[in-house]
Amino acid sequence: MTIKTIQILATSDIHGYIMPTTFRNNHNEAIGLAKLATIIEEKRLEMPTLLIDNGDFIQGSPMTFYHQKFQTQEPNPLIQVANELQYDAMVFGNHEFNYGQETLQSIRSQSNFPWLGANIVTEDGKPFTKPYILKEVDGVRLAILGVTTHFVTKWEEPLHIQGLHFEDAFSSASYWAKWIRANEQIDILILCYHGGFERNLETGELLEAEDGENQGYRMCAEIDEVDIIISGHQHREICTTVMGKSVVQPGTKGVCLGSIQLEIEMDDQHTIQTISHTPSLIYSAESTIPNAAVCQLISPTFEKTEAWLDETIGVIQGDLQIKDPFLARIQEHPYIEFINRIQMATSGTSISCTALFHDERGGLKQAVTMRDIVTNYIYANTLKVLRLTGQDILLALEQSASYFTVEAGQLKVAEPFLYPKAQPYNYDMWEGIEYIFDISKPIGERVTKLLYNGKAIQMDAEFDVVMSSYRATGAGNFDFLRNCPIVKEIQIDMTEIMADYILKHPFIKVTCNQNWQVQF
Repeated sequence: MTIKTIQILATSDIHGYIMPTTFRNNHNEAIGLAKLATIIEEKRLEMPTLLIDNGDFIQGSPMTFYHQKFQTQEPNPLIQVANELQYDAMVFGNHEFNYGQETLQSIRSQSNFPWLGANIVTEDGKPFTKPYILKEVDGVRLAILGVTTHFVTKWEEPLHIQGLHFEDAFSSASYWAKWIRANEQIDILILCYHGGFERNLETGELLEAEDGENQGYRMCAEIDEVDIIISGHQHREICTTVMGKSVVQPGTKGVCLGSIQLEIEMDDQHTIQTISHTPSLIYSAESTIPNAAVCQLISPTFEKTEAWLDETIGVIQGDLQIKDPFLARIQEHPYIEFINRIQMATSGTSISCTALFHDERGGLKQAVTMRDIVTNYIYANTLKVLRLTGQDILLALEQSASYFTVEAGQLKVAEPFLYPKAQPYNYDMWEGIEYIFDISKPIGERVTKLLYNGKAIQMDAEFDVVMSSYRATGAGNFDFLRNCPIVKEIQIDMTEIMADYILKHPFIKVTCNQNWQVQF
């Protein structure tokens, strides 16, 4: 008998973070693909290796924004890095489509590896890209199958995905897994799913609406042909075995590397007798040295980004810094009012809603730089104006009010907004109306005051409301917004809108009218 070992290494949700920094201050954090590249290089010395990325690779950091804004005619630095690392395959994430198909086609043409998307087809029913690939490693045949959450259509600008159809991820994965097993002589089937888990992986308890955004648990339970599932999208750090399948999800921004080690037992005729697989997560650290070749490739764009981020574009007269994000969600903060007022000024509406996207300190310093803007407004949102009824506004407020709960006399964030992943971006704060949340009341009955121009809002009255393109799709359990009439679309990235506004108003006086309250 002979024992062979093979490893599959996986990244996911890198979101353009190559260097070990969040582009705020510290430039040696335990994140970034450059540090993971060092680990990958070391692991490759141990045994035969496959390297896969599970999506959301090209969008999400200030550097990706800078490249897309100022140097799209130059080779994409992230793909240069991926080519240097010799990825075997990449899977489309939902954010791969943020920059439109022209960018996506350019990305694909620059890649020395295939992009996988079994559930993405063109209007004539043909595959947009390869559903799967086959790899033979040390006598073992492996299939790598890629699917993407079909909720792309709910989030993405229609123009960016025009001519594409996203089939149900579970159905597509199930079909192709069966097809591969029936038609290809393989030993191992790896499913790379840019999606997450709708249920607790230990108990099977349903954790979120069973609407199809995340179908990973169902894939574990019902697709017997699959041996290994590489997941993503939820930004969780998962390493476990579910129903005999090895499962990893390696967080976001390169905080860790997913690994599945295969142990293959062969007889004297080199026939495989058994295959076992063990998942793990390998973390980078502050002491991990970034890979020199990766740093050299990314350095020109990174340095230009750093210089651009520190350009002062305006001055704040007052305080727009957020020291306590939780407090900013229960007492209106001037920064939130500022964002809403920019949205209202840009769209010409009198009502706006926005969210505070993360749970870290933030806001704008007195001397505002591009770094301040792109590190606070971290998503590639544009703006949409929807025509809402008073009833729609009430429903939206009640959904936001469900963000809170009261435990032992203390106001806290409700568990559905913390697990399976934190969702601070799904709590909206409004300008142009007056309202009160009373969290002591049952969910759905917490809005105790709702006024427009000092008068109670009538449920059948209509209002034009500006919001992010993400929220306008109904994402975040605001499903009722999906079918509301679209009055206007502003096809400019919100970070650019903010920068343009500040450039036009270089001296900004802070205001905060406290038009809403949270009580308990």
